[in-house]
Amino acid sequence: MAQAPSAKPISVVVAGALGRMGAEVIKAVVGASDCQLVGAIDTTPGKEGVDVGLELGLGELEVAITSDFEGTLCQASQAVRNDGPGMGAVLVDFTHPSVVYEHTRASIAYGVHPVIGTTGLSPDQLNDLASFAGKASVGGAVIPNFSVGMVLLQQAAAAAARFYDFAELTELHHNRKADAPSGTCIKTAELMEELGKSFNPLQVEEHETLEGCRGGQRESGLRLHSIRLPGLVAHQEVMFGAPGETYTLRHDTIDRSAYMPGVLLTARKVRQLEGLVYGLERLL
Repeated sequence: MAQAPSAKPISVVVAGALGRMGAEVIKAVVGASDCQLVGAIDTTPGKEGVDVGLELGLGELEVAITSDFEGTLCQASQAVRNDGPGMGAVLVDFTHPSVVYEHTRASIAYGVHPVIGTTGLSPDQLNDLASFAGKASVGGAVIPNFSVGMVLLQQAAAAAARFYDFAELTELHHNRKADAPSGTCIKTAELMEELGKSFNPLQVEEHETLEGCRGGQRESGLRLHSIRLPGLVAHQEVMFGAPGETYTLRHDTIDRSAYMPGVLLTARKVRQLEGLVYGLERLL
């Protein structure tokens, strides 16, 4: 059962604190009256022990940058251990696909509620983490995209999939994104596939003169395309086709600040969950 809100600020640890998204999260947490930054984790060489606020131009916050992930989780957990149910610390993670599974599992183990923006978790890993969180009764959230606008696009795509048999998805990101296709694009495809139908029935025997130019094809027949270029932030397009018409849905993230309302909303709600949820639409 959900607990009544408390006036005590939510203790927040940010992993990937000096990354582009991590820095935005810290700014948002510092600016939120109901949140308190208690940890800043980052592995950037030469930054150990530096005040994260001074490093980000926010003034002194008295929170030192550290690479000690588990030590920070333990400290955050111990600081709120007597505060009662629904009052645990929260981890917001924007790090790297190679460590996100271990980070999420460790967070659950320490009783710190994970809010995971890092993509790259496999379906098996998500299932394992959901089972682990359920057994531990620790609420958590894996959010491929924190934008409310993207959630609306995904819902529109799922609705349109009822009426169109031909569809392809394209996602465009900055060229420092490590995984492809993006977790957001995969999530969009999964929502479209909930109908149980097949897409893009073969019309002609295709031949690629350049391998991969037709994108990656899922079992449903949906094709996903990934573009990586400097100057981009995060963009997604879903194009449907039918005789005589096309229907295109597109969402463009112009600045990473667009994600912050979703991050804060998730941080506020995650402590009332009893397990792991996947997707921002589960919290709206």
